Amino acid sequence: MANQRQPHSPTHLPSQEVSNSKTRLLDAAIDLIRAKGYAATTVDEICHRAGVTKGSFFHHFKSKDDLALAAVAHWQAKTASLFDAAPYHQAQDPLDRLLGYLDFRAAILTGEPAEYTCLLGTLVQETYATHSEIRAACERALSSHIAGLTRDVEAARQVYSPTASWSAESVAAFIQAVLQGSFILAKAEQGPEGVRENLEYLRRTLRVLFQPNSYSEPKKKESHPPAPHPKPVEAPEAELEVEEEYDSRLSHFVD
Repeated sequence: MANQRQPHSPTHLPSQEVSNSKTRLLDAAIDLIRAKGYAATTVDEICHRAGVTKGSFFHHFKSKDDLALAAVAHWQAKTASLFDAAPYHQAQDPLDRLLGYLDFRAAILTGEPAEYTCLLGTLVQETYATHSEIRAACERALSSHIAGLTRDVEAARQVYSPTASWSAESVAAFIQAVLQGSFILAKAEQGPEGVRENLEYLRRTLRVLFQPNSYSEPKKKESHPPAPHPKPVEAPEAELEVEEEYDSRLSHFVD
């Protein structure tokens, strides 16, 4: 009996419990990193938040960086499910879907900044120069979300602005850049008001981009021959003065 393994040791937990403990660790890591940042979040804090032992942590992850990579994938899966189920996808018009996406973004700006700001933006700001694998994982996740937006942007471009010179990818990346920048401001201001305002400006920008005929060729001005330059009016010749004749007999000038 002394050599028998305990049924609830970290390496011999029931499969459902093992899965749950891993999910709790990932959720705890996401919450703490969004609230405190990556460097300030410790493994001990993650374990405490998840309600698991440190042995359980190292059963699932080799290191804190390994956990971060798994957290990015977990975040991507959770947010993909959230956005895939959002009501704006039901709109038939692609522009309505884009504007509905902005409405949905505004609707989920609830709670503290850590509850609505992006894990990917928070992670990549801290790790882009020091943790290349985490940076690359964040970049792939951001690019995946941008690719989803690109499909609707391109569909709207074909309907409303087929002659536009800009690309759908550039507009989708611009939308994401506005959001990520707005999240930084939300953390600084400790509130979502600036994010909502920027979303409204983004809405107006999209409406301008997709206005019909905004990108049609400008009409050429009708060419007319130049008007003849008016000939200057000649001034009338001054009357010649009659030279006066001197009459010595009269001792004065006479005409």
